[in-house]
Amino acid sequence: MQDEARPVRPPNPPSSVRDPRVPPRQLLEPINGRVLNPATAVTIKGVKPRVTVYVGPRLLVTRGPRDEETITALEREADALGWQAEVSKARTVLRGPKQDVADIVWEAVNRNGSGNYFEEGETTSMVRLDLLVKDKEATSAPDGWVLLQRLRAKSPDLADVRHAALEHVVAVRSITPDPFEDPHPFEDPHPFEDPHPFEDPHPFSGGSSAVASYARPGSGGRQPMAYVGPQPLRRPSVKGRRPVVATLDTGCGEHPWLDGVVRTDVKLGSQPIGYVDDETDPEKWFDQFGALDGAIDPLAGHGTFIAGLIHQACPDADIVAWRIVGADGLVVESNLVKALEDIAELARRHRDGEAGGHPIDVLSLSLGYYHETPDDELFDPTMYGILRRLGECGVAVVCSAGNDATARPVFPAAFAPWLDDGGTVHAEKGVVPIVSVGALNPNRTTDALFSNTGTWVRTYARGAAVMSTIPPTFQGGFNATASTEAYRRRRASIDPDDYSSGFALWSGTSFSTPFFAGLLARRLVDTIDPSDDDRAAAVDRAWGAVTALTNMRRPS
Repeated sequence: MQDEARPVRPPNPPSSVRDPRVPPRQLLEPINGRVLNPATAVTIKGVKPRVTVYVGPRLLVTRGPRDEETITALEREADALGWQAEVSKARTVLRGPKQDVADIVWEAVNRNGSGNYFEEGETTSMVRLDLLVKDKEATSAPDGWVLLQRLRAKSPDLADVRHAALEHVVAVRSITPDPFEDPHPFEDPHPFEDPHPFEDPHPFSGGSSAVASYARPGSGGRQPMAYVGPQPLRRPSVKGRRPVVATLDTGCGEHPWLDGVVRTDVKLGSQPIGYVDDETDPEKWFDQFGALDGAIDPLAGHGTFIAGLIHQACPDADIVAWRIVGADGLVVESNLVKALEDIAELARRHRDGEAGGHPIDVLSLSLGYYHETPDDELFDPTMYGILRRLGECGVAVVCSAGNDATARPVFPAAFAPWLDDGGTVHAEKGVVPIVSVGALNPNRTTDALFSNTGTWVRTYARGAAVMSTIPPTFQGGFNATASTEAYRRRRASIDPDDYSSGFALWSGTSFSTPFFAGLLARRLVDTIDPSDDDRAAAVDRAWGAVTALTNMRRPS
């Protein structure tokens, strides 16, 4: 019975969907990232934008029945603004003496003989429009949002703009202490998890010292730990094929637990997926971002930690890890879409019995972005179209809900069928649904304060102060507070960034997600018959696992 003396909080008060904190300026500048501020943004009647982060001089165009008309209309409006719209397509380029290093590059294309940008039968899901200032023009800096709004104002039926969208900056968001809410920020002698707290000049979304506590070592923040238990027991063989869990994150580093379990070399034919260059690998080189101070980057080791959680939840699963995120935790949407498109093609070839495929049963994604107009018909379908193709191939895509303590939907997690049927995506019998995952506290009875929530979050799993693997080569620039010798033995306090134990504690929906992905895989162990691994069989298996572990139900 509800306590009548206690006020009942409305289900969706304004503060529930507050805007998240945006990445600091030093992260956005290298990718020309901009923050869409609804108070100052160019607007038109009927469009109410929300805060988002996007690549300024760029737009994405999804393939569709009128994609050529969309591009032509955007080129026309760009010309009126003194800008030039250059159309580019993505491809993976091999480089290096052994041709084993890859970059995702976008190359300008011209119209073909028929006046079109696309060839007959071409499977590219999208193209990118880079906006440049025209020769002999002096005008404002090109901006994709301005161009979209101009075209929307002239196309009230939205026919020309339905396939065009901003290029969002997608983030793997770590939890960081908020120095403006913590009343005693200098009482922590080693705030090593937030080496530059005052370089974020506009934490305009506010903050909470209670939420920020999860970032502090001892309260759930990343810290070394000693694990004294046994290694997860992996059977020499299972009945049929082992379930395969794939991750697209910062890759995966070396760790004894993961030898023979994780592959990082799976390609689409001869083409690598994502990034494979050595010099920017955050699972090997842990101090690439920020000052040259030896501090371990915010996302270094993230992918190894994720792989360890999957392995703990399902030791009998095989893991494939690809890299698309750097040590700063940011990736532009077009590169993410390219990698997802390659993964979807890999899964399709396997399910359809074609050469060059690879089995994928679960895909874990610990990243996301906030869309500026999620509730109207301006919403872009590019990424969901790819994730739906994965669902058609029997792949359960599991997405993190985010760490901003807000009910505002995060995508791609919010592509899950919403509990109140309020989303844009609905469950389909022949498509495995996306599963959005929030985080639980260690007690498993309460949601972690940092976890995003809402009817779009369909399940919760342990994600606060969880233990997992981290590269044992990580030893940062901080030292023990005190060190001495006594009785011919060395004595010291804990070195706060010495991970030579190979294990760490960490918090985030980034970790509840792979843990849940491992639980799904556990349901599939001993059920996969390699001779019966087509789309229908895979969809049936995946739907069964999702139904067993969530409140989602397959339509009849």
